Amino acid sequence: MSAKITKKDLRAAVVNFSGNVGKSTIAKHLLMPRLGVNIIAIESINENEGGDPLALDQFKELQSHLLDAESAIVDIGASNIEGFFHQLVNYKRSHNDFDLFVVPVTSELKQQKDTIATVESLSTLGVPAKKIRIVFNKVDSTEDISRTFAPILAYAEDKKKCVADPAATVYQSDIFEDIKGLDMSIPDLLEHTEDELRAKVRAAEDPTEKQRLKDVLIATRIAESAHDNLESVFKVITK
Repeated sequence: MSAKITKKDLRAAVVNFSGNVGKSTIAKHLLMPRLGVNIIAIESINENEGGDPLALDQFKELQSHLLDAESAIVDIGASNIEGFFHQLVNYKRSHNDFDLFVVPVTSELKQQKDTIATVESLSTLGVPAKKIRIVFNKVDSTEDISRTFAPILAYAEDKKKCVADPAATVYQSDIFEDIKGLDMSIPDLLEHTEDELRAKVRAAEDPTEKQRLKDVLIATRIAESAHDNLESVFKVITK
């Protein structure tokens, strides 16, 4: 069941003035498998999200890394986003070190307003619209994107300062919680076939291991649809 993953060279920043929009999820599950690099996490609060931590006062080191790197993922936590933008202002043209600014947004009105403020700040720095990509995140599959995210879509259409394509939608999925307990990635799960896992479940004698294998098998079933969704979104935001 090995899943095909689109690979690209890209230096991406995941940003939003708002918290709770799933920046770390986007960095870890959308970008990391497709760029093949560890996440550089500029964050002092969500230390359990993983990644290589970097403090804002190491902005020179970040620039040096980006100037050499073919691919990079920089996840800027909400607690440090204003400081990050302050550094971008101080170091003129440092935004050019990024090929893409990925801005996740959820359906709440506050998060949409904060997203617009994020785009405005990036635009003021001189980041062109084609490099600012909105990702509609944590979306229920029954939602009407055009209605739920009307403020963002109207803003993008009117101001032309970002790209907001409804096709760049990451749908809600249990897989993001399931894999935390399994300590596996979505690509890891899809390396296993159902027949293989069924055989291992039957052969397992330890009850704990048997249950873990059952959980892995069940997770592979939803991982496949989540993978297809993430692949589609990645292609949309990088085209």
